[in-house]
Amino acid sequence: MTDKLTSAHLALSAYVYVRQSTQQQVRTHHESRQLQYALADRARQLGFAGVVVIDEDLGRSGSGLVERPGFGQLLTAICQNEAGAVLALEASRLARNNRDWHHLIDLCAMTGTLLIDDQGMYDPRDINDRLVLGLQGTMSGLLPENWSSRNGSLWVK
Repeated sequence: MTDKLTSAHLALSAYVYVRQSTQQQVRTHHESRQLQYALADRARQLGFAGVVVIDEDLGRSGSGLVERPGFGQLLTAICQNEAGAVLALEASRLARNNRDWHHLIDLCAMTGTLLIDDQGMYDPRDINDRLVLGLQGTMSGLLPENWSSRNGSLWVK
């Protein structure tokens, strides 16, 4: 265990949220999906006995324009204090719009749920971790694939 990961977290379930934005990614990016499913093993290695994998949103964009029932299921589990941690390859990939991202961070902070990705373990109740998570989400929304060009100007899709 670390300073952040406590027995109280391990007494709850770890949630692995598996997502790819398009059906084409689902068809062609098998390795990414396998790496995401492998996060369940990482959760067990960290000491979580219960691991829940949510993959209902495969092929659905995280832009906020498409309903994501799996994301809703994840938020419900967090609100019901069933989640000790949420694991993702890259935490900011959990949501691709600031509204969903900051809502997720707020709920995790209220319930003490950790966010864990390949860069680290984050406790949104900690001001430094919350700052890093906020920046990651903001930068994620600024990625070039979220932009389109029109008449030489930059427009958000």
